[in-house]
Amino acid sequence: MDNLNLISNFAEFKELKNIDKSTMIGVLEDVFRHALQKQYGTDENFDVIINADKGDLEIWRNRVVVADEDFADEVAEISLSEIQKIDPSFEVGDEYTDQISFASFGRRAVLSLRQNLASRILDLEKANLYEKYSNKVGEIVTGEIYQVWKKEVLVVDDDDNELVLPKSEQIPNDFYRKGDTIKAIVKSVEMNNNTPRIILSRTANQFLERLFEAEVPEIYDGLITIKRIARIPGERAKVAVESYDDRIDPVGSCVGVKGSRIYTIVKELRNENIDVINYTSNTQLLIQRALNPAKVSNIILDEERKTASVYLKPDQVSLAIGKGGLNIRLSKMLTDYDIDVYREIEEEDVALAEFADEIDAWIIDALRAAGCDTAKSVLELPIEEIAARADLETEQAEKVVAILKAEFE
Repeated sequence: MDNLNLISNFAEFKELKNIDKSTMIGVLEDVFRHALQKQYGTDENFDVIINADKGDLEIWRNRVVVADEDFADEVAEISLSEIQKIDPSFEVGDEYTDQISFASFGRRAVLSLRQNLASRILDLEKANLYEKYSNKVGEIVTGEIYQVWKKEVLVVDDDDNELVLPKSEQIPNDFYRKGDTIKAIVKSVEMNNNTPRIILSRTANQFLERLFEAEVPEIYDGLITIKRIARIPGERAKVAVESYDDRIDPVGSCVGVKGSRIYTIVKELRNENIDVINYTSNTQLLIQRALNPAKVSNIILDEERKTASVYLKPDQVSLAIGKGGLNIRLSKMLTDYDIDVYREIEEEDVALAEFADEIDAWIIDALRAAGCDTAKSVLELPIEEIAARADLETEQAEKVVAILKAEFE
């Protein structure tokens, strides 16, 4: 194998693996100097000249001309009688430089050099790949599905680097076919047996966050911030957003005109439903918004235990819980509170006319004329006001209240 063949092969390899020129030259020079040390015991008086663009490689040996009787080191010196056979003009003390033929290394040395070079390039490529994707952790990448296995999917990027999407990081509704294009976030980069293993994810909250950044310019520009995300991949997600500009509606910006912005995200996530709500530091209000579309009647917080007792009208309880408990699970994840839902016990009101056998008709008529036509509407008033509205004595008003109260005891 000659110099040109070796360097040309490397130049092609370099182009495929995207190794920068200066690094390539450094590796080449280091490998060839190592070969020189093995061949000659030293590389100090050798010059390795590499032109990576042209694929040229030259090795030059520098030796000092010495008198025949002083000749002792054939690597660093050349005798006067020998140099004069080449060029009679040389004298003792001059430096003679000659080019070393790569073929002179011998077949075994060439084979060893080639193996060393391939090994160094492979290690360099692994290091570059590890560094490249370590800097991409948390970013979305696009790749082509190369192989689908039971426990993971193999994806290749534009440089034919292999990326792995484990089953645990796949959206349940995902369906993969070889050749399809896929988007995912770089979750982590591991080193297994000195080989980078790049783990992708489509279930991570960050994936949803990056999709919002891509579709909502206000988020990308920092005008709207995603404060919290709760997600059950493939089913439903809740996203709390906040705007630093009062003129910008964060929820409306995220949803887009007629849902145009969020539709793209939902489609990418295999029709995963996404609720966008306004973030607030008021915990009660945040819980109320998180439980949407249910309408909350009352919330009692225990901040030390991070629990919330939420009271709703009976017809709102199922909305708060959601299908399969999704809504309340996501609300707990979003607010970081353990939420318990309770039905409000509603007592039925009774019309005053129903008390005609216990209360005089003229009193009932007077109360109705005063705007109180049910028992509860009367009980909400103080005794003095009841007496004044119906022109009653205090004792009469107290008797009416006692009769009405008895109905609800």
